[in-house]
Amino acid sequence: MIGGVNLVKCKTIVVIDGQGGGLGKAIVEKIKKAALNVKIVGIGTNTAATSAMLKAGADEAATGENPVIYNAGYADYIIGGLGIISANSMFGEISPAMANAVSSSRAMKLLIPLNKCNLFVVGVLDNGISEKIDEAISKIIVDTDSLIMQK
Repeated sequence: MIGGVNLVKCKTIVVIDGQGGGLGKAIVEKIKKAALNVKIVGIGTNTAATSAMLKAGADEAATGENPVIYNAGYADYIIGGLGIISANSMFGEISPAMANAVSSSRAMKLLIPLNKCNLFVVGVLDNGISEKIDEAISKIIVDTDSLIMQK
């Protein structure tokens, strides 16, 4: 660290959520609690979801289709419910263009299986949302630790 700037490349995590933003809020809070050297971009499909992620501590935030498309191209990680890769999920809040941008992104996608929106992942344990979010964040921690060890 020189002059308060960490020399290890800061990873960008894009958190995508819709409806009330409860899942996105919980994800952002847990990432913040893990105190990782990351930038968190919260993208809501609506203003309520975006606001919830900002209040939880997202470093930047935006709302709508174009921010999903744009930021998917720059993300190191994309986290959200399974529906973010399925066109017209979340009661139509995920457009086909949004689902395509997330699916096509080179970012590591950490998808939380909520078994909603007519998407059911067979073989996934029916543990709580909190445990599923913890598992996703653990993947980022392992990846971040590996990056530091390689330096």
